[in-house]
Amino acid sequence: MSRDFQDDLDTIAAIPAIPTIMEVICRTTGLRFAAVARVTDTRWVCLASKDDIAIGLASGGELEVGSTICNEIHDHGRAVAIDHVAESPDFCRHPTPIRYGFQSYISVPIVMADGGFFGTLCAIDPHPNILNNPSVLGMFSLFTKLIAHELESHGRFRAMEQENRSLKQAFRAGLGHDMKNTLMGIAAGTQLLAKTPLNERAQMIVDQMENAAERLSQQVTEAMRPSD
Repeated sequence: MSRDFQDDLDTIAAIPAIPTIMEVICRTTGLRFAAVARVTDTRWVCLASKDDIAIGLASGGELEVGSTICNEIHDHGRAVAIDHVAESPDFCRHPTPIRYGFQSYISVPIVMADGGFFGTLCAIDPHPNILNNPSVLGMFSLFTKLIAHELESHGRFRAMEQENRSLKQAFRAGLGHDMKNTLMGIAAGTQLLAKTPLNERAQMIVDQMENAAERLSQQVTEAMRPSD
């Protein structure tokens, strides 16, 4: 896949609770595939998964977004839970279960604090399972809120890191500029002194000052180079 979702993949991978959440989902519901998906109007990207039925959809894998029910959830923003596709008047002829071969399905939107749609926490199984009840939906809702909270915390942390890097760079540039001005003054002073008749000891001190100023100038130049 392209690298435009790499930050999302890295962030989800860094949340310790994700594997536990998917393990709890599978054990509690009987569903054998669970995933955290990043869903936009054009992409469906698996950010993390627990696959006990060998679907083969791992982190970074993609589905055609138009072929997913998550795409519909992206549009209307509501959870979808299906106990038994074959007995559901709304989904028995839906192309998605037919295409992917599942009979039970649940997907709950992950919504950020500002109302932005991030993706879904979803799970499926080829066999029917009881999902459309307050207990299961409530559990999924809590998990999606936890994931959204973790995503936002990581986002704030990255923003703080970036701000700190910017402040350090600005401080280093400002300090380097001031030090270079000071060193230029020292260099100018030693050049004037060098033109003045000096005894041996004074000349030695001027030479030491010139050498020290040159070394410091090189060190300042090195320190001002941008770091990774």
